[in-house]
Amino acid sequence: MTRDPDSIWDLLSAELRGAAGPSLYELWLAPLRVRRFEQGELLLSAPAQTRSLIAERFGRMLQSSAEVILGADVRVHIGDTSGDVHGPGRSASGSAAPATAEHRVTLHPRHSFAQFVIGDGNRLAHAAALAVAENPGTAYNPLFLCGPPGVGKTHLLHAIGHYLRAADPTVRVVSTTAEAFANGFISALHTKTIAAFKDHFRSTDLLLVDDVQFLMAKAKTEEEFFHTFNALRDVGAQVVLTSDRSPQDLGALEERTRDRFASGLVAPLGPPDRPTRIAVLRKRAALDGLVVDADVLDVLADRVTTNLRALEAALVRTVAYASLTQRTLDTDLACEVLADLAPPLAPTIGGGRISVESVQAAVCSAFGITHDELLSASRAAVVIWPRQLAMYLAREHTSDSLPAIGARFGGRGHTTVMHACKRVAARIAEDPEARATVEHLSTALSTGTPAPPADRVD
Repeated sequence: MTRDPDSIWDLLSAELRGAAGPSLYELWLAPLRVRRFEQGELLLSAPAQTRSLIAERFGRMLQSSAEVILGADVRVHIGDTSGDVHGPGRSASGSAAPATAEHRVTLHPRHSFAQFVIGDGNRLAHAAALAVAENPGTAYNPLFLCGPPGVGKTHLLHAIGHYLRAADPTVRVVSTTAEAFANGFISALHTKTIAAFKDHFRSTDLLLVDDVQFLMAKAKTEEEFFHTFNALRDVGAQVVLTSDRSPQDLGALEERTRDRFASGLVAPLGPPDRPTRIAVLRKRAALDGLVVDADVLDVLADRVTTNLRALEAALVRTVAYASLTQRTLDTDLACEVLADLAPPLAPTIGGGRISVESVQAAVCSAFGITHDELLSASRAAVVIWPRQLAMYLAREHTSDSLPAIGARFGGRGHTTVMHACKRVAARIAEDPEARATVEHLSTALSTGTPAPPADRVD
């Protein structure tokens, strides 16, 4: 068995992730490192502010996981970041003495500024992120990056962390997701370790939080995050947040939270234009050492238009398919591979891409109501449900913002659209017939076929 600390940690961390689950692992166990493995003694280092909690709560898990990797005779100890155990050596089930603070950094290795492709849709966000990285806590605080999935929000989030760590390795960085924050908060409440939880998130120089829209409808978690945010701002720490929508569209959050999110700089990212998509493909190909004809890149860029993650996945899948089948990597092969991954954009009932108007037409046809009735102020049950459903489908199938959708429904506000989406989501979660209606209408919109009557969906 190897005695190299890094190799041991690679195996042990995989075992711990499976035993604890991704959320608990990322929050509490990811900061651990193997310092030494000598004569059956495995010494782990842990951040000072969470060391006692880890020893108490995860001691048995650490011991059993180490036994799986290193054998039944291994003995696990927790020390400080220098690898020293203070006082008598204490096992993972006991407490440990204080040590210098260390913060967990889980940043994607490829998400750096050097690997980010700048285009018209992300130029402002990139400039803002770089300004924050160069002057944390002073330029824009918080920086709120918003946009649809796959446009580069997480990339910029992690790039800020990489930049600061490269400039100053001692800078304290915490990178997490709103979901992990929520899960960790609930766990801390149950285990009565809320003080350690607060200290973990409030004693940092840079807090990076992905997908803050996950905080919606979680009142206690939102309140804790609100106070964490304020505590960091009060001491000049930088906060960077990402979301799939702007602060004003996070209607399920309290107004004070939305105000805090919007108090710095809100930097939107839009879908990548064609030159940006081509540049992303070329950079990914160069990074992976791939040789791909320009014609193939053109096919990929034309077929995957809104999501950069999906675009890179399309490139990887196409190259892999060519290699595994020993076929020539050309445009015909690319089209064949992409037939399932990214089919050509389907027409709507009226032709062209799906629009709010085509959604409205499909819903009116399915429910046998007129367009004027759909947009009217009527509160009749036969109109309310189709109207809410149409707003929900418009949110799901178009790239229009909530205010833009509301404007097409008789000038209604974005909060009305958001309320409709929540009502439909709740209904289809409990009502199979409503869920079937949504599925059939979605299929009709995607394929351009006539919408089936809503009362005959089966």
